[in-house]
Amino acid sequence: MWLYCGKPANCCNERDRPMNFRRITIAACAALATTLAVAQPEPATEAHDALDDEAAALEAVRSDTIRRYRDEISALEQAGGAYSTGLTEPLLELGLALQQAGQHAEAIRVLKRGVHLARVNEGLYSEQQLALIEAEIRSHMALGDFKAADDRHRYLYRVQQRTLTDTGRSLALMRQARWQRRAYELGLDENGFERLLRMWNLYRLALSEIAENEGDTSPNLLPPLYGMLRAQYLISGFDGSDPTGLSADPFDPRVDEGRFVAFRSQSYKQGGSVIRAIYDVQQAQPGAGPREHADALVLLGDWRLWHDKADEAAQAYADALAELAALDDAEKATADIFGAPVALPALEGIRPLPEPVPPEGASLLVEFTVDERGRVRDLDRVDEADDNEGIANRLLRKLRRTQFRPRFADGQPVPTTGIQWAYDTSNWQ
Repeated sequence: MWLYCGKPANCCNERDRPMNFRRITIAACAALATTLAVAQPEPATEAHDALDDEAAALEAVRSDTIRRYRDEISALEQAGGAYSTGLTEPLLELGLALQQAGQHAEAIRVLKRGVHLARVNEGLYSEQQLALIEAEIRSHMALGDFKAADDRHRYLYRVQQRTLTDTGRSLALMRQARWQRRAYELGLDENGFERLLRMWNLYRLALSEIAENEGDTSPNLLPPLYGMLRAQYLISGFDGSDPTGLSADPFDPRVDEGRFVAFRSQSYKQGGSVIRAIYDVQQAQPGAGPREHADALVLLGDWRLWHDKADEAAQAYADALAELAALDDAEKATADIFGAPVALPALEGIRPLPEPVPPEGASLLVEFTVDERGRVRDLDRVDEADDNEGIANRLLRKLRRTQFRPRFADGQPVPTTGIQWAYDTSNWQ
């Protein structure tokens, strides 16, 4: 998402690029075409040589682009000094070009200078900083410096709150919420629960912004609502070993353990309210019908089953099946949702287990049963390998604790035996 109008050199279309950049690209391609036409390599090496030539041509274009921006910056400095108001945009373009060339450390230095100049020339919280900070974060991530990326996300949030309005503001809040989720997964803090609370609060703020600007039936309410539901799944599944606090400002310091416990105790109720809001928004859309109703009921059933409320979950699933039965493609729609056990949470953006792979490429094979209540039974490792015992045992423990939505047949939950999942553990740690 670009929150600043300066377009990166690598993402604009051809007519948006500077004329000399287009000439460079055309010349490079012409040179490459000539080389390929003259040379007559052996068939076995032709494709490889073509790729080498194309990579060399691309590298030449990148080098020339970097040189061109350096020359532009030098000329502006000579004409207007080191704080020339015209320097910010070419610094952004140079930083982006350096990123494309993989020169992330230098890109960070250039982008930081651009932020500094924007602050000096446009004010402490100028909108001109946004694209520069976002680009800087990408380079920190590419270098694996997640702490630095986190610091810049904090500063980006402050600038966004003082410069953006309407849609831009809500999108920025959701992007910050996604970063809090990532920071939680990266383990950047001792107090990981604080990140989940920030994630929830940021999505909640985005929801309020959209509702105020677009009304309480806007389809744009669905992304923050689903984000809030993901946050509640993570909050309710958190083991509470490092509790932190809750604040109206998502970046304020933590509070005491008692408030953490109180907030977590409301997770089931909060999640249910979010699902009802999702249903209300979906039903308000043109063309909404039984399928949308069934989807919301399945969300509700999954949420209840996740919280060990099997009877309430069964009622929601039964209501969903009744809705699906009214569809023209009832059999297929029912099989898509209830034809096989599904690991919970069954929500895009949250995967409770690694993705299985085809057995022929696997180093680990497990077999298990999911009973009619969605519990894993008779779990065992069935491959013939004797390595990766530690990895295999961790996966088995995770699988054993995973709640499933059971398979349904004739409207009733039934056991599913002989489930085999294969995994490639070569890149696992």
